[in-house]
Amino acid sequence: MTEHEPTTGTSTNGRLSVSAMFPCYNDAATIGQLVADVHAALEPLTGELEVIVVNDGSSDGSREVLDALAVDRPWLRPIHHERNRGYGGALITGFTAARHDWIFYTDGDAQYDAAEAALLVPLATDDVDVVQGWKIGRGDTWYRKVIGRCYHHVVKVLFRLPVRDTDCDFRLFRRQLVIDRPLTSTSGVICVEMMRSFSERGARFVETPVHHYFRPSGKSQFFRVPAIARSARQLLQLWWRMMVARR
Repeated sequence: MTEHEPTTGTSTNGRLSVSAMFPCYNDAATIGQLVADVHAALEPLTGELEVIVVNDGSSDGSREVLDALAVDRPWLRPIHHERNRGYGGALITGFTAARHDWIFYTDGDAQYDAAEAALLVPLATDDVDVVQGWKIGRGDTWYRKVIGRCYHHVVKVLFRLPVRDTDCDFRLFRRQLVIDRPLTSTSGVICVEMMRSFSERGARFVETPVHHYFRPSGKSQFFRVPAIARSARQLLQLWWRMMVARR
């Protein structure tokens, strides 16, 4: 990194200390298994581990599910937003709450296999700051695949991003990256801001393939006209702020 000296991010026994985080919006049907899977996958590989779930104003009983799970799981910390703050807002809350040196996060809708977090840990060596997943295929309808690829190519060019799959929300990174430069986007645009901010910091990336599955329940909140319009506006504002105004 260019702005600070890298640290190992390990606990006293030489293993990574990790905060695993999920944003959760009406994911009551999937979040319990994801919490169990990520803990089972990471606990043998880490020196210190916590699991954080940010319930972003869900109306489907996610709060009750998480609170019940936390009763006998001291490593689980549910955080509840009383109103929905958006995908980026949920991530910012989770990143801010994280206590350990590395943050892993993925979505709460089970389109990614949380157990594959175990694939990322061995890649988080002393000379790596971000372990970035890229999707093996995409478990979505054809039109979402087309929109997703178009979006990726557009933002990759506009923001000069160094990664193969910007919108793959399966990442492990040093917490210091978001402490030194906090993120601000409240929509899905936060992924672009994150990758650009990390790149500007001189972060060292390594990438690895991960599986992506059809959503087992619920509906995406992104592929709706108001959400797309809001994200497009935020994307243009972000481009101006990060790529033009800073010059």
